[in-house]
Formats: sequence, structure tokens, C-alpha cells
Amino acid sequence: MRLFWVGFVVVLVYGKWVDGFLEFNETELSYIESYGHDGSPYGSSKVYSNAVMVGLTLIQSAAAKGAVCLDGTLPGYHLHRGYGSGANSWLIQLEAAQLQFRGERIWFAAMEDLMMKGMRHANQALLSGCSAGGLAAILHCDKFKDLFPRTIRVKCLSDAGLFLDAVDVAGGRTLRNLYSGVVGIQGVKHNLPRICTNRLDPTSCFFPQNIISQVKTPLFILNAAYDSWQIQSSLAPPSADPHGYWHDCRLNHAKCSPSQISFLQSFRNQVLNAVRGFSMSKQNGLFINSCFAHCQTERQDTWFADDSPVVGNKAIAIAVGDWYFNRAAVKATDCPYPCDKSCHNLVFQRA
Repeated sequence: MRLFWVGFVVVLVYGKWVDGFLEFNETELSYIESYGHDGSPYGSSKVYSNAVMVGLTLIQSAAAKGAVCLDGTLPGYHLHRGYGSGANSWLIQLEAAQLQFRGERIWFAAMEDLMMKGMRHANQALLSGCSAGGLAAILHCDKFKDLFPRTIRVKCLSDAGLFLDAVDVAGGRTLRNLYSGVVGIQGVKHNLPRICTNRLDPTSCFFPQNIISQVKTPLFILNAAYDSWQIQSSLAPPSADPHGYWHDCRLNHAKCSPSQISFLQSFRNQVLNAVRGFSMSKQNGLFINSCFAHCQTERQDTWFADDSPVVGNKAIAIAVGDWYFNRAAVKATDCPYPCDKSCHNLVFQRA
């Protein structure tokens, strides 16, 4: 994809356990290793050997709008300008981390700043995000589209943002309880799609499964059927597993018992059910692979390498490119674990 990369990062932190939830950036490999089907690690050197470091641009006009971080400092983004045929092609990549109380203000301040720096001249644009950024890409998709003339190709990509309102291993709803607190303490009800809040409670409308079919802008859902973050922090967090029955399994899928794998297969079925209606729209794209992974667009080894994960012999980058440029319809759903031998599964080294 010949797209102009713009990395818009409000806050970026490394992972840690907080109140029973694992917070981590999947692209930070200090405590994570990625393994292929043969058990060999891909390792951080392979992932970052050609990394490009891009400086932080602070949004100087943000303070006057009240669009500041929790400590009062200015928000910012990382801007890497395109050139040649990609000079007017824009990609906005969202990376969110921890609590944000002025995210909506920061979003608009950043978009306004980028429009003044040339994004208003875009001939094509893509809004994407990983994890919480993937959820943000869904929530802001139509707002992003509205920034541009109707003649401009504008689409959105959510990577690992399909958080499900699922029952955990103790029979509770760990993630719903977390989301309820986020929605309440941050007062995000008014920023959620009204077409959803008119019929469901605000917490339900924070779950992508209840809003993706209502997004008007073309949207691509990329998700692992056995999402690592959701296994760690939603399905089997320590708070729901006080005796540690799931400890080894949540760190390494190869150590899961048959009954645990059966539970995870049920979760995969919930993922597929959540996207069934969404996938019926011709304008939408879908890539659900049966990997134990999270955020597959932010790492070169999973995005577009010689041995990247595939579904139907098509790598993620090719699938997204075919969808974005209208070369082909993409509705790729993988067979259940352990049939996919192309996965780069994540194994956690934490004690």
C-alpha cells in the first residue's frame, strides 16, 4: 500500500499489571516472544531491524482548547511525511494507553493540526489503530470520513480492537466491569454513536460488536480469533482465576489443557458471531486468523514478510491492500486452532 504514514500517538507506555489487568503494548517485546508453528522464536531483532525512528510533534494550539494530557502537558503525534506518488496519501495510526479524560478534545486538536499541515489536500486516507487504538478507529471512523470531500477514498482499519463482552473463566464479565468504569468515570456516553445508545446502555455501546454494523464508512476488521490481550485480561485474568489454574495457559497456548482449549474455541465462535452481520456489507473487509496474537499490523513479521501469517494464501498486508484499493472483496475467516501453521503466536515470559 503506497500510503503516507502518520503515527498519531497521544501517550505510549509499556505494559504492566494494574488492578488485575495486563496492560501492554504488543510491539514491545521485552517480555514477549513470537513463535512460529515449528516452535522457533522470531525475536525482537527480526522485528525491528529496519525500524524508522520518527520524532514527536507537539500540538502547540492544543492547550487553548483544553486538549491536554492528564498532567497538563501538550499532546502530540509522530509525523513521517510521504513523497512522490504517496505525498498526498495519508495514514493515521492510533496507539492509546491507560486512562484518557480528554481524548475527544485531543483527537479534534490533532486532526485540525494535521489538516493545516497538508492532510486537507489528501487524495486518499486510512484511519487505523491497534488494540485500544483499534477501538478508537471504529469509534472515530465516520468522524474521520467527514473531514474530507466525498470524492476522496477514506476507509478505516481496526487491528485487534474487537473486544467482546464475553464471560470469563469464573462466569463473570471482567471486561464489562472494566468498561463500565471507563464509560462512567470518563463520561463518554455523549461521544458514543447515538444509533446505539438509543437502544442500548452506554457500556454496551463501548463494545465494537454492538456498533461495527452501524459504521457508515468502509471498515476492515483484523483480529486474531484467540486474541492474546483478551485471554490475558478479559477471559482469564488473575482476578477470575485466584487459584492459578489458567496461569500457564494464558502465558503460552501450548500449555493449555483440552478443556481450556475448548473454552477458547467457544470464544472464537463468539468472535465469528460478532462479525457475521458486519461481514455481509460489500464495503467492509474481514481477516480473522486463528492465531494467539494481538496487533498484527504494527510488526513487520506479521504485517508483510516472507513468512507472515496467511489465510487462504493471502498475507494481511495483501488482504488490506486488496480491500482498500477495491481490487477484491476480502472476507477471510480462518479454520479453528491448530490448523493454521502460519501463525506467529505470542508467548509471554512473565512469571
